Amino acid sequence: QVQLVESGGGLVQAGGSLRLSCAASGRTESTYRVGWFRQTPVKEREFVAAIRWSGGSTNYADSVKGRFTISRDNAKNMVYLQMNSLKPEDTAVYYCAAQRFAAPAINLHEYNYWGQGTQVTVSS
Repeated sequence: QVQLVESGGGLVQAGGSLRLSCAASGRTESTYRVGWFRQTPVKEREFVAAIRWSGGSTNYADSVKGRFTISRDNAKNMVYLQMNSLKPEDTAVYYCAAQRFAAPAINLHEYNYWGQGTQVTVSS
């Protein structure tokens, strides 16, 4: 199995930047893709970005294209989400998730492992 731990959340002003980290452990060699999702008390969990563990191809939600960048460091078993030009609507709990097998990137039900989440708050 794979264990995921998110970090890097916090409070930032609109227009600012923040980098989230996802530390993966366990059988990471069986991971096909790692993604970031976010959720608020009034919005269901939604896809943000994803990256293939091997190869590094990426996917982004339309709402974050051009602002967020997902990357990974295989040697360190780390996945990052660089968030720039942050908006108040980006405020949410951000979750890191992993797929064991090839599957659509944006569907949360295709992910097998989940972290506990990290809070991101963007003030206006």
